Amino acid sequence: MQSVEHSPLGKSSEYIATYSPELLFPIPRATKWAELGLSAETLPYRGMDYWNCFELSWLLPSGKPVVAIGEFAIPADSPNIIESKSFKLYLNSLNQSVFASEAELLSVLEKDLSATAGKPVGVRVRRLDEVAREGLAVLPGTCIDDLDVSISNYSAPQPDLLVCDAARVVEQSLHSHLLKSNCPVTGQPDWGSVLVEYRGPALEPASLLAYLVSFRQHADFHEQCVERIFLDLQKHLQPEYLTVYARYVRRGGLDINPYRTTLAEVPRNRRLVRQ
Repeated sequence: MQSVEHSPLGKSSEYIATYSPELLFPIPRATKWAELGLSAETLPYRGMDYWNCFELSWLLPSGKPVVAIGEFAIPADSPNIIESKSFKLYLNSLNQSVFASEAELLSVLEKDLSATAGKPVGVRVRRLDEVAREGLAVLPGTCIDDLDVSISNYSAPQPDLLVCDAARVVEQSLHSHLLKSNCPVTGQPDWGSVLVEYRGPALEPASLLAYLVSFRQHADFHEQCVERIFLDLQKHLQPEYLTVYARYVRRGGLDINPYRTTLAEVPRNRRLVRQ
């Protein structure tokens, strides 16, 4: 398996407009799991990485183009993530490709993406009017962004900032729109909103905000940032249950939305105002 340095990220790339599944580039999760003290057998969470493509297009047999929105659900325990630029290049390769039906397109997408991720990937192709009718979602619970905090360190996540009251057990939903990290290859900023839901010792909201902002100059992929947040909260709170769900702003027509939880629930894939 090639390393991320061999991926299309940060390099000039030819845009190929006919079906080219070889463009997809897998990145093994195992390396980052090992850095976090995990393995495929010891993951303390379940979940999905929800990707949305707003630039999906292909040709009908008549030559008429179709545009749609693609939704992809990649299991959080799949052996690989799919490098985002390779994903974009692959989807662009459908632009001048003819598919006899939407069912044929779905079958091709499921086959190629599942082969790259190493586990079955869920795929939906949605009409623009269908998605428009859903409107924009709002994260549940309390927004912590207006809390007064002093922050001076942005270079690396600071889990020691997290403060909780072990004597008080609460069930709480907190969210912030101030999450930012950087791509580990290109250094480009990744902007996101994050939801934390748990039952356990009361987490001081201001400490959570300071902790999330400490990711501001941290270099990691979206999925790995969310897993680090999940593990740090789990260690400090030892909660009865915990969910961390991030909704990132799109780049290149794609947004990535990692969901990690100890519960069995599956969230709705709904756009926020910045998406």
